[in-house]
Amino acid sequence: MQNCDYNKPQMNAARKRTKTTTSVVDFAIPKSAMEIGIDKKYILLTYGCQGNESDSEKIRGLLETIGFSLASDETMADLIVLNTCAIRANAENKVFGELGRLKKYVKAKPDLIIAIGGCMPQEEIVVEKILKTYPQVKIIFGTHNLYQLPQFLERVMSNHNRVIEVLSEEGNIIEKLPTVRTSRSKAWVDIMYGCDEFCTYCIVPYTRGKERSRKPEYIIKEVQSLIDQGYHEVTLLGQNVNSYGLDFTEYRYRFSDLLQALSQLPIERIRFTTSHPKDFSTDLITVLAKQKNLMPAIHLPVQSGSDKILKAMNRKYTKADYMDLVDKIYQAIPDVSLTTDIIVGFPGETESDFLETIALVEYCRFEGAYTFVFSPRVGTPAAQFNDTVSIDEKMQRLYRLNDVINQGFARGNHRFVNQTLKVLVDGRSKGKADVLSGYSEHNKLVNFRGSKTLIGTIVNVKITDAKTWSLAGKLINE
Repeated sequence: MQNCDYNKPQMNAARKRTKTTTSVVDFAIPKSAMEIGIDKKYILLTYGCQGNESDSEKIRGLLETIGFSLASDETMADLIVLNTCAIRANAENKVFGELGRLKKYVKAKPDLIIAIGGCMPQEEIVVEKILKTYPQVKIIFGTHNLYQLPQFLERVMSNHNRVIEVLSEEGNIIEKLPTVRTSRSKAWVDIMYGCDEFCTYCIVPYTRGKERSRKPEYIIKEVQSLIDQGYHEVTLLGQNVNSYGLDFTEYRYRFSDLLQALSQLPIERIRFTTSHPKDFSTDLITVLAKQKNLMPAIHLPVQSGSDKILKAMNRKYTKADYMDLVDKIYQAIPDVSLTTDIIVGFPGETESDFLETIALVEYCRFEGAYTFVFSPRVGTPAAQFNDTVSIDEKMQRLYRLNDVINQGFARGNHRFVNQTLKVLVDGRSKGKADVLSGYSEHNKLVNFRGSKTLIGTIVNVKITDAKTWSLAGKLINE
């Protein structure tokens, strides 16, 4: 049996919310780990949300700081890291399948280190399954201590022990982590960590811990640094960005204050995700309506249009509350693009409940949505609810909902035909070497012909055609 250094997660501990003040700590690589990656290569596989993508940029920064370089393919790798998502069973099953596939590389290269981090290791049952079924995994770490990956690698490389280090209570806020960003024009900026909402279907409050807000001065300094490097757009990240600052005890500073401060910086675009409707304040709407570099695209998850289901989900607002909020947003920002998240087939959902969701979608004029069939997550209250809706009925409801959502998506795109939009160019369109693609201020995907020299810049494109999920246009040469 392998020697192991154990620190396993405990879901009961992860449920607790303490009054302990979160400390801010500036990061530094331990001297003993500074060069352990020299002449070694890594592969990083990322699953899940924007938060995971942001974490992966930090993991890349850590690895390259200690000497690792990116491998061209898995056969060349000395280290393979999987940064995982636990939001749905399908996401976890995909990772387990990947772990099985990677086993052949360990057989070919016994010194290959496979590490798994992110949200999945924060679940007790996941760690137990990895320990029993996937001996090729040498390091297991969680969301609260990814900054310690260099130390974990040092331990494995020096004594060949298996390292399991998953904290059930969140740690400090670690600033000044090295970061290798995937884009040279758009950047993720974490403004807070964790979630205190405890929606009955969601595992995130257990895997990400309590809400902890970064100090505004660190965020402002990071955005200014990105501006200095030539970035055109930042997206502010949090499980519920609208609750930013609620944990501050020494002064009052809220999300609207942060947006107001950031909007004064010379950056063209500021976005944010994700918003919880119950914390979307009037002050926030006012700031969004006034500042031109705050983009007119808001993702506002509703999850259901039925008050009965919203209550069972512990969403803390009613259908009327949500509709009133949407009315206020449209009144202040008439051309805003609203998108949302919706779960169908939640335990207890009747046909009548589902039709209420359809009616809400039509009322709110959503221009896109992430739609899902309910996925029970072990450890959450909803996993114990009596689920009387058959999978066939759930799928039929999903198809019906998507038909309505797609109509809204198409309608939202068609309103831009014959308009000239500012597009931040991401790169080449898939499958067409002479076509570029990027996103407008309203977060619409735009395809147009142009030179690759435009990648990373903001250009004017006149929209000539609208499809359901994208726009086509012609570059306007100034």
